[in-house]
Amino acid sequence: MLLSKEKLEELKNELAHLKTTRRKEIADELEYAKSLGDLSENAEYHEARDNQAKIEKRIVELEAIVKDAKVMTHVKSDVIRVGSHIVVKKKKEGTIREMTLVESEEADSAAGKFSVASPLGNALLGHKKGDEVSYESPAGTMTYVIEQVA
Repeated sequence: MLLSKEKLEELKNELAHLKTTRRKEIADELEYAKSLGDLSENAEYHEARDNQAKIEKRIVELEAIVKDAKVMTHVKSDVIRVGSHIVVKKKKEGTIREMTLVESEEADSAAGKFSVASPLGNALLGHKKGDEVSYESPAGTMTYVIEQVA
C-alpha cells in the first residue's frame, strides 16, 4: 500500500496509542466491570469486552497496513497512478476538479484526496492528459476529460 509519509506516521501513532493507552484503559474497565459481580448480566462487562474486540481488530489492521506500507514518492509521469495530481473537467457542466489519487486508507475528498478504489479514481487509473473517462454513478454516467496530470 502506498501512503504519504504523513499518513504513515499518523497510522503508526494511532497504533502506538491503541497498544499502550487504550489497551490499558480497556483492561481497567474490564477489572471494574468484573468487580460488579455476575458477568452474565453485567452490561458494563459486555460493553468493555466489545470495545476490547474492536480495539484488537483495529490493532491487527494497523499492524498489517504499517508492515506493508511504502512511502509514496511523487514521480512525474504522463500516466495516472497512485500519487498522481490530476485536474479533470466534468464534460456536461465544465466543472473543474483537482485531486490526488491515494489508497483507500488515506482518502479524504474534502482535502482533494480520492481513493483509487472509488468509481472516479478507478476510472482515471492508467489514463493520460486529454483522455475522456466515464463511470456509472447512482446519478447516471459521469464523464470527465483529463486536463492535467502531474
